[in-house]
Amino acid sequence: MNTMNLPAGRRVRACIALLLALAGVGATVPASAQRGDQPSIVDLPGTHARSDVGALMDRIESGNVPAPYRPVTLAQLEDQLRRPELQASIGKGGTIAVLYPNVEEPFRSAFVSMIQGIEERTKLHVRSYPVDPRVDTADLNATLKRNGTRVVIALGRQGLNATAGLDKEITVLAGGVLLLSEADNVAGISMTPDPALLFARLRALLPDLKRVIVVYNPQKSEWLIKLAREAAKAQGLELSTHVAGDLARAAQLYPQLIAAADNHHDAVWLPHDTTTVEEGTILPLVLRESWNSGVPLFSSNVLHVKKGALFAMVPNNVELGRTLGGSALGVIAGDNKRRSLTPLRELQTAINVRTASHIGLNLGSRQQRSFDYVYPQP
Repeated sequence: MNTMNLPAGRRVRACIALLLALAGVGATVPASAQRGDQPSIVDLPGTHARSDVGALMDRIESGNVPAPYRPVTLAQLEDQLRRPELQASIGKGGTIAVLYPNVEEPFRSAFVSMIQGIEERTKLHVRSYPVDPRVDTADLNATLKRNGTRVVIALGRQGLNATAGLDKEITVLAGGVLLLSEADNVAGISMTPDPALLFARLRALLPDLKRVIVVYNPQKSEWLIKLAREAAKAQGLELSTHVAGDLARAAQLYPQLIAAADNHHDAVWLPHDTTTVEEGTILPLVLRESWNSGVPLFSSNVLHVKKGALFAMVPNNVELGRTLGGSALGVIAGDNKRRSLTPLRELQTAINVRTASHIGLNLGSRQQRSFDYVYPQP
């Protein structure tokens, strides 16, 4: 079995020691170590592979502290961590398992990067299971129970679907799933970028902007639009929302809205919505109308930047894994607070400098360095 021996800072180790101490963890040896029934563990890619997998994700679909206690210093926490009984206790509160789609490269790298982040954050023995579309959920459930699994982190839609037959005592956290909505009734992190971060970046690029125009399908994006309204208000922007229940209505709305827009004070946002941002017909239409009118177009999908959108935000998969790992640690430590669906905040940014120049936004080399990806690539 390949292992992921990843470095961690002293502060991270101290925080984990605190979680274990508060959870009342005792010594144990993982059952899998006694039986030798090890799951499939994947090798981690290099830095270049990890930095390039964010764009691929768009193609494959996205507490209370127990009392009483005494505050301790960082040095005391690190001393506690060195104790042999604490070192041996990891896993007592239950193990963490990761389910991810059994796909080939280059798509696999995105999930591998998330697993890396989970391992870095938890420093627990995380079992990783690649799952196929027709996985035997009863057999999977039995395996997870046998290994003492308390938390399953389900990556990708395929990983999430595999949790349908799991026992209720196993907590499921979703991540790396593109089209999550409130209707999915799951806790976790959607692959949809947080509108607050999108709008903050938009405001920094275009300080004179006053209005954001968006066309959306309420059945898929209502939860996101609720967040977007608050995010727009926080940035002093008006969010102009327009409902389209099908592709035909979206195709009708975009030309009208862009033609009526002020290219100095308005911008069009393309959210993750397969109805209103359909790739074959709608996207080319919107890109053409935006280019011809000079109305800025930004997106939640980094692939659109390559095609001409001004900017977009792309998942930082390692950081997403760390966040999911932190949530899993909270469950094991007894944090019973209600978890809900949240947008993605672990993000990097891509810019299209040709589009920026076209709308009169000239970005110097220093400004370009503030972006993680710059297109067109030299």
